[in-house]
Amino acid sequence: MSRTILRGRVLSFHRAPEGIDDEASYLYIEDGAVSIEDGKVVAVGDFSEADAVGAVIIDHRPHLILPGFIDLHLHYVQSQMMAAYAGSLLEWLNTYTFIEEQKFSQQGHADAVAVDFYDALIRHGTTTAVAYCSSHPRSVDAFFAEAQRRNMLMVGGKVMMDRNAPEGLCDTAQSSYDDTEALIARWHGRGRALYAISPRFAITSTPAQMDAARALVGEFPDCYVQTHLSENDAEISYSMELYPQSPDYTGIYEYYGLLGRKTLLGHCIHLNHREAGVLAETGAVAVFCPTSNLFLGSGLFDRERLINNGVRIGVATDIGGGTNVSMLRTLDEGYKILQLRGQRLNPLASFHMATRGNAEALGLEGTIGAIAPGMAADLIVLDAGATPTMRMRMATVSSLVEELFLLQTLGDDRSVAEVYVAGARAKSTLGGL
Repeated sequence: MSRTILRGRVLSFHRAPEGIDDEASYLYIEDGAVSIEDGKVVAVGDFSEADAVGAVIIDHRPHLILPGFIDLHLHYVQSQMMAAYAGSLLEWLNTYTFIEEQKFSQQGHADAVAVDFYDALIRHGTTTAVAYCSSHPRSVDAFFAEAQRRNMLMVGGKVMMDRNAPEGLCDTAQSSYDDTEALIARWHGRGRALYAISPRFAITSTPAQMDAARALVGEFPDCYVQTHLSENDAEISYSMELYPQSPDYTGIYEYYGLLGRKTLLGHCIHLNHREAGVLAETGAVAVFCPTSNLFLGSGLFDRERLINNGVRIGVATDIGGGTNVSMLRTLDEGYKILQLRGQRLNPLASFHMATRGNAEALGLEGTIGAIAPGMAADLIVLDAGATPTMRMRMATVSSLVEELFLLQTLGDDRSVAEVYVAGARAKSTLGGL
């Protein structure tokens, strides 16, 4: 196989930074070389010391080369309903979401949306995402087939929901089990595809369906589990009406054996002390979805409290409740939420969270999320002077930390100069770009 060397300023994290001056937490090379062969990184170092004989050299100077962004929670089937006007979560679900998701029963609809969805991810520098599909198995097939065509590492699953939704979206406890079992057999571990068992949330699953989800988790421990938790006060109250024997919302998932280190829980805004302790004990991941939480008025994520309680944390766009596919825009809104909490989030922590941090949440830190020999060459090239406003600000930037903060505060898809998926150029090869 031919070897490619990407030249530019290289940034990759070893671990979560303990502060803004924690230079030991990351690798930064001013004039770096990332050598790629057969879809993987084979060497990283100073360009002056790279073995360039026979290699194709792509010069991205003065831009930054980072691992591709990882998005831990989104709904690809809601791609066409971002910016839908509604006052709160449950109103938004009933007025727009459930109507939109019913379209995925139509032949060809899922395939068309999947193409646009992946194009959007690539434009914004996201190379791995964890997605909810609709309740229709064909939506899952379209999701993974398009990922396979692009050689992207993606996680996803069919939502299981057998109540409190339109008839056209509801499955049954048995059919959701059967569909999920078949989809796991068809996709999990095929190429770079990984499956997530996906009971939507307690409101839309009967106890029988939760039992089916528990059985699936027991039979397929290598799969992920994804659901929603404590996003909205009305959601919490309704969940407790449906499961009155549970001590709290988290207790529902706890009782049905759905919490573990491969469990991703969207939102986790309104957790009591017991719930935070359960998440810490089981290793489940609380996923911060800032643009969605602000848009739907759900509340302010308490990152510091959860971390201090030993809870694992991730970050995500949550489209279509979230309002932007961009992880840069998501980090910007997350910073503002935490400012309101009195929890200043430094830029190193932000970019760690969106790359290696989210890879660690998935247990994939040996595969994605960093630039090191043996890792997948899923990479992005960021331009901190992509717009006139950014160029004006860059004239006064004097450190890497300042540059990262500029990127997260003013950047968007225009700041993503190039994307590599398994070593192959992805953004510049998109049609119409």
